[in-house]
Amino acid sequence: MAKDKSTGKMKRKDYEEELHKLQIQLCHLQEWVKANRLRVIVLFEGRDAAGKGGTIKALTEKVSPRVFRVVALPAPSDREKSQLFIQRYMQQFPAAGEIVIFDRSWYNRAGVEYVMGFCTPAEHKRFLALCPQMERYIIEGGIILIKLWLEVGMEEQERRFRARIDDPLRQWKLSPMDTESYRRWYDYSRARDLMFKATSSKHAPWYVIRSDDKRRARLNCISHLLKTIPYGRVKRDKVKLPRRSDKGRYNDQAGLRGMKFVEARY
Repeated sequence: MAKDKSTGKMKRKDYEEELHKLQIQLCHLQEWVKANRLRVIVLFEGRDAAGKGGTIKALTEKVSPRVFRVVALPAPSDREKSQLFIQRYMQQFPAAGEIVIFDRSWYNRAGVEYVMGFCTPAEHKRFLALCPQMERYIIEGGIILIKLWLEVGMEEQERRFRARIDDPLRQWKLSPMDTESYRRWYDYSRARDLMFKATSSKHAPWYVIRSDDKRRARLNCISHLLKTIPYGRVKRDKVKLPRRSDKGRYNDQAGLRGMKFVEARY
């Protein structure tokens, strides 16, 4: 694959060609999941600006949102704070024929909640101890669980943050929590390593994807998912458009006269 000489990163043309091939396979995977009533959870974690959103978009843009369902929960409400920690996540678990993609997950407790002091040290320790047991229960219940960590380097994260500051299309991505995470780089590094040590189990391992090159990260992620979830081709009947019936024929455009149309500015 060719590289962009100015940056050393993957060229757009090569990226789009490879992405198209992988997205075709994702459509085959989608049909397989529906036909075999599989249940799949994919977790995306990583530092702020690691590229989770763009990777999820590349993964889901050509498939059905009824099969590939993205869950990005907001901060918990007062009521949710009083529930079991995992409770609000379990409400989003897949039914038969669904792949649920968590854009951040229960691992918030091992990352932002721990680093920013939103949970107590005891709550953090208890989470790390119980999480592998909970995930074993999930897997033994028949759910395929895939855990992905996008690892962005310090310099690349800074470059992306600075680009967001000046871009009105991306300023919404930069919150006070993001800038605080930038300041606490090493605190997040230690929290990440504690999380990996405690929760990367044989039955639910973490897989790390280097994401300084966003295009390569997206392709590597999709390729990994396709290899991790066993699937085959589902035979489909060829679609043939029927002939339109002339029965009840009438001037369907006449009914639009007098309606308010959007101004054709383009």
